[in-house]
Amino acid sequence: MRLFVRDSTRARATFGSDYEYSEGDVNNTQSLKRAIEGCGAVHINLKAGPEKGEAERVEHRGAARIAEVATAAGLERITYLSGCYVSPEYAAHSEAEAAKLGAETAIKQSGAPYTLFKPTYFMETLAFHIQGAVGVVIGRQPRPLRMVAADDYAAMVSKALATPQAAGKELFVFGPEPITIPDALRIYCRLVSGGKRVVTVPLPLMSALNRVFMGGAMTRELGTMRLLQSVGEPTGVPEAATVLGAATTTLRDWCARQAATKPVLAQNIRPSSDA
Repeated sequence: MRLFVRDSTRARATFGSDYEYSEGDVNNTQSLKRAIEGCGAVHINLKAGPEKGEAERVEHRGAARIAEVATAAGLERITYLSGCYVSPEYAAHSEAEAAKLGAETAIKQSGAPYTLFKPTYFMETLAFHIQGAVGVVIGRQPRPLRMVAADDYAAMVSKALATPQAAGKELFVFGPEPITIPDALRIYCRLVSGGKRVVTVPLPLMSALNRVFMGGAMTRELGTMRLLQSVGEPTGVPEAATVLGAATTTLRDWCARQAATKPVLAQNIRPSSDA
């Protein structure tokens, strides 16, 4: 497997030496051609920085350029990590959603077989809620989500490449059980993060902090939190499970695996009555 990265030294330190690395930029056609040469398929997973215009430059135009190069090279499939709120309705109010919608459109129009994945919430995101001694929930977040483990998602992507029925599909990716973000974070803190306390920061307060002290660095994440709180998980949508098989990893199983890699924290778990 070949990974296309901006910095191969940093990438190798993160992902290890089991991969082939190709260095370049998504807006540099020649580096993309080198990366794609000899491949049968490409999976696109891009996230831009918080600066204004970066989502359009990286996530839309970058994905469009990858699709163009992949089509010219005759690749058998393009798979793309999109998001559950990527639609014209939400793109009108969000630069990030608009960029991903543009990427989806470019991939569909490329002429290459494609599969678009639209996950709700990755379990791995819970680690980013840990801030110092507490786990932070932004907003009330009362709506249950079927969180998915990245390993289950990766298995779906791999299977899609060998499944003709997945071509031309937009598939929403859900995990096996519904749970709210606060409840999920309590479980994560209890089983993985040493029993940290979970606190809630209201969305208006976090928005003010982001504007005044953080230079807008969390604008994208706050937009997602607003949608999760007000809209929740999409319903009545084509699920990946019907074509590629269901995700099976529960939150507690996933937490158990995370705890096994953090023996010091696991030893410090204190009793809790949280769900």
